Amino acid sequence: MRPQDRLDVIQRCVVREMARLGQVFVIDGEVVRGPGTTAVAVREHPGDDGGHVDLGFVLHLGRADAPVVWDCAAGLGKTEEEKLANAVRMWATTTASALVELTERRGAHGDHHDHPELPGWHAVQGPAAVFGFGNEKLAGWLAEHRVLPALAPALLPELAGRPLNGVKLFLGGKAGDDVAEVRVNGEVSEAASTALRALDWPRGERLCWARLFVLLAAPDTAQRPAAQAGPQAPGPARATVPAATRPRGLFSRWRQARRADR
Repeated sequence: MRPQDRLDVIQRCVVREMARLGQVFVIDGEVVRGPGTTAVAVREHPGDDGGHVDLGFVLHLGRADAPVVWDCAAGLGKTEEEKLANAVRMWATTTASALVELTERRGAHGDHHDHPELPGWHAVQGPAAVFGFGNEKLAGWLAEHRVLPALAPALLPELAGRPLNGVKLFLGGKAGDDVAEVRVNGEVSEAASTALRALDWPRGERLCWARLFVLLAAPDTAQRPAAQAGPQAPGPARATVPAATRPRGLFSRWRQARRADR
């Protein structure tokens, strides 16, 4: 697939997935613009499998000093277009949900916590995507355990100097062949990954994984919605989200995700 064709597919998928979160986004050249000053940028992801996407959520479009939260995701499928669609869906389920919650602060798409172990940082997390065989066990473990505070000693040194940090957790596999990876602002944190692997999440006989994304925001970033802060760029309005579509719980917010990867 040509780069422009890939971009077209990814952008269309972003529009569709953001609509599922109650957000009206429209394609505008190289970016997909959302409510207020928000937007999603796309950059080419190197690789041969065709299923990876790199998406950057822009909080204040037009401001050079504004944070952009980048995250990569991968999807499986029979065609490259299907792989890209599944990758964008995985990103939307975990990462975009947290970002929309940060801008809206309604409790509709994520949960808010101030952990004593992470002083000065406000945590916003969207649903976990749990997929594979026996995923209820792993989802149940995530609902019952405080994973982020357990990683705090390893995470704190990596948060300095940025008002907003994106933390991605990917864990799972099976007994004897597990994987635990923590990325902070897109870079692997070896210390946090080691701490995650040391936790007693269930390892079964069959493959099962979980993907989570947490925003750690400094107080000023956590308190000011991006759609209202700074100069306003024209953009479409937010669509109304029916109450019945809202997820519930913190780590108990999880969704089965099939044919998708980290």
